Amino acid sequence: MTTSAVHYSELTLRVVEIAHQAADFIRQHAGRLQTNDIIHKGLHDLVSYVDKGAEDMIKKELLRLLPGSGFIAEESGSQLAPRFNWIIDPLDGTTNFVHGLPVYSVSIALQEFGITVSGVVLEVNLNECFYAAKDGPAFCNGQQIAVSQTPTLEQSLLATGFPYSDFSRMEPYMKLFDHLMRHSRGLRRLGSAAVDLAYVACGRFDAFYEYALHPWDVAAGAFIVEQAGGKVSTFHGENNAVNGPDILAGNPAIHHQMLQLTSKLF
Repeated sequence: MTTSAVHYSELTLRVVEIAHQAADFIRQHAGRLQTNDIIHKGLHDLVSYVDKGAEDMIKKELLRLLPGSGFIAEESGSQLAPRFNWIIDPLDGTTNFVHGLPVYSVSIALQEFGITVSGVVLEVNLNECFYAAKDGPAFCNGQQIAVSQTPTLEQSLLATGFPYSDFSRMEPYMKLFDHLMRHSRGLRRLGSAAVDLAYVACGRFDAFYEYALHPWDVAAGAFIVEQAGGKVSTFHGENNAVNGPDILAGNPAIHHQMLQLTSKLF
């Protein structure tokens, strides 16, 4: 595919194929890790040869798809290009993967001049692939999806993530957690932000919030939420959640109600 004439929908379907290839590789190694296969990058931050192998595979295929594009990748860092840059998490939910818990995913987004134009999140265990392209709807395994129509926080099911190294905002985080436990149908912590966002996009969750994430955790999922009719922002309503300090995503009604809380508490 030439960079002069990019057809976003066609390109996204090609990325879906690449995500499936990476998922097949991940499945082949599930349950086979030994202790010496796991590296500690930082506090509670794990990586394995599976993460690195999947990322190498993904990057190789994406360069074939879009020659000359750049990368923002979890394991290999950033090599930026002027126009197109892929944002990749080859295995979002590594801790789950290492412990044999069945929620982890492949996350791939494409930005053109800094604006996301394509997003793919593939949950490996259920083999559910969520994707969207610029100016189009969002899909899961070929079926169009949309965010929920839940009108009130009290009726909502929410997702969050627990910080694993940055505990500087724990006081407001726990206040929000306490409030939401009392004023929603419940909170879930799956361990893969990309999956959390995909589940918001298809209406399984009504909203998701977390802080101290990275672009590769959220770029694809946040875009899919927006294309599915949802709202994505920082805790204070800014539009730079992919690169910002925190992210809040949900259907429009619940996003608005959550924003009243996050902007006050944080």
